[in-house]
Amino acid sequence: MKIRVERDALADAVAWSARTLPTRPSLPVLAGVVFSAAGDSITLSSFDYEVSTRVEIDADVESAGSALVSGRLLADIARSLPAQPVVIAAEGSRVTITCGRASFTLPTLPIDDYPAMPEMPQSSGTLDGDTFASAVAQVAIAAGRDDTLPTLTGIRMEIDGDSVVLAATDRYRLAVRELSWTPASSSTQAELLIPAKTLADAAKSFGSAETVTVALAPDGERLIGFEGDRRRTTSRLLDGEFPKYRSLLPNESSTHAVVDTAALIEAVKRVALVAERNTPVRLTFTQGEVGLRAGTGDDAQAEEALEASVTGDDIEIAFNPGYLLDGLTAIDAGQAQFAFTQSTRPAVLSGIVEDQVRSEYRYLLMPVRLTG
Repeated sequence: MKIRVERDALADAVAWSARTLPTRPSLPVLAGVVFSAAGDSITLSSFDYEVSTRVEIDADVESAGSALVSGRLLADIARSLPAQPVVIAAEGSRVTITCGRASFTLPTLPIDDYPAMPEMPQSSGTLDGDTFASAVAQVAIAAGRDDTLPTLTGIRMEIDGDSVVLAATDRYRLAVRELSWTPASSSTQAELLIPAKTLADAAKSFGSAETVTVALAPDGERLIGFEGDRRRTTSRLLDGEFPKYRSLLPNESSTHAVVDTAALIEAVKRVALVAERNTPVRLTFTQGEVGLRAGTGDDAQAEEALEASVTGDDIEIAFNPGYLLDGLTAIDAGQAQFAFTQSTRPAVLSGIVEDQVRSEYRYLLMPVRLTG
């Protein structure tokens, strides 16, 4: 195999294919990325029995062939190469990478021992790439990171006709995003639990794609695929039952408050500077303003007040500042609306654009119990 490829295209493709490689693979070959050259392009792919990736880029192929090399080392090398065309040649058990006056020689891994890549399921519909990336990012922030509770480390995807609902929770907050897609069949229905990190990484990479194809495997195969912009990835689904989250979203609220999002983000960051670990930020909503406080007793303390439009009863409530900032950033709107029932009950955060509440995204946040 011998090919010539542009440096930037190679570095981007290698980074994409190597991003899911396991740190401690169960088999040495699973740390590798497969190069396949044919026609006028090369394909780079990886697979760890859970997630597969495949990306195709243009190249001048002098001689076709395949090789398996260490993915992380290849990614480091490709990223460090000078801005010149790259020549890659494989002969025997060695691969040579030449770029300008820089040259690297890498040992190959036994490609015959590499597992067969899973087949991409048949297309079930398409999504706008930018919308898909934005929706997954809004929801993924609330996914759990505790591997002892694997069900909570996933994002639930519910498909019903032309509607898609994404939801994630770590028990302390819940994020729900509704969006539309173009299904291959109007009768399409599915309920899936996808690893949050896998879905978030994939969606971010597909953000520049005009459309993203969603491929659902037949019942029993527990596999989902995404494809766009000459890239594709598949992922095994998680087992287990996702919490019945809809019952957590209140049907009505006794207090609504609207605050400038950017101003509140900056105020929370300032006040939280004195908040020790696991110490909340208190928010007191009264007519015309919201007061923020952190720190008590002999500890460092901070206070700040912002203008707010408050409808309903006054309320004092406390939140984990990190979780609150995650939600305020995710709503992606000039104004933030809080909907409250009681100071001990979850609050629902939504964005307001052009005086309209964006109901397609809701961020529910559990309060921290106030003491003193």
